[in-house]
Amino acid sequence: MSATMACGRPSRVAPVPGLGLTLGLTLAWVGLVVVIPLAALAIKPWELGVAGVAQSLAEPRVLSALAVSFGAALAASIINLPLGLLLAWALVRLDFPGRRVLDSVIDLPFALPTAVAGIALTALFAPNGWLGVPLMAAFGWQIAYTRAGIAVALMFVGLPFIVRTVEPVLRDMGKDAEEAAATLGAIRPQTLGRVVLPTLAPALLTGFGLACARAVGEYGSVIFIAGNLPMATEIAPLLIVIRLEQFDYAGAAAVGLAMLCLSFTILLGLNLLQRLVRRGRR
Repeated sequence: MSATMACGRPSRVAPVPGLGLTLGLTLAWVGLVVVIPLAALAIKPWELGVAGVAQSLAEPRVLSALAVSFGAALAASIINLPLGLLLAWALVRLDFPGRRVLDSVIDLPFALPTAVAGIALTALFAPNGWLGVPLMAAFGWQIAYTRAGIAVALMFVGLPFIVRTVEPVLRDMGKDAEEAAATLGAIRPQTLGRVVLPTLAPALLTGFGLACARAVGEYGSVIFIAGNLPMATEIAPLLIVIRLEQFDYAGAAAVGLAMLCLSFTILLGLNLLQRLVRRGRR
């Protein structure tokens, strides 16, 4: 009998062997790749002082760049919501020729270098491009070198996040609830509005948040199609690069800190909305 048992106290056995070591390594790795860079980003701008940071962020060019980046990211993510839902629905519920090809094409933005995507989109939507010419002739729309071009590029990089987030939830949902609703006399729009969409709402919000976060920081696929005109089509990541090339590290960090705070606010709002949606389903 062990000394511990002899004293009347049972020996303590860790529920997960090696928990302390693995938890320590995990926290150290997270601190190294996440916490320390974010802390450096949060500290660096204050070399300018409070007034300097406020003055740097209040510049019209900075405000315009932030508005372009976040406005285009939100617009692209909103447009991608129904498109991603339709694509996920087609992949899960329909069987058609070329389904596997479409399934592979959706993941293309993950593997394709963003600069290559930007060049391809610019070639397509330029005023003399394959899509730019008919759009200009039929509707008078110029996509490339405008904010619409930025939104198109961000739609390209953000769409897979929504599709891949909704697809497994839609696959696990099955057709039982829809068939039960139909048996009770619900028409198709009622089934979609009261059965399908409430079930998919948390996944849609998650996909929206991932797509928006990816789009806000996008650089490679945007700079070619944006035109990069200050106060018009200049994005915040490009402005950060410009300030770094000018050795204005504190000013670049100030813009990055503003993007971090705005992105965190958007993700926090989406998480709170997701909790409300889940509570409403209970």
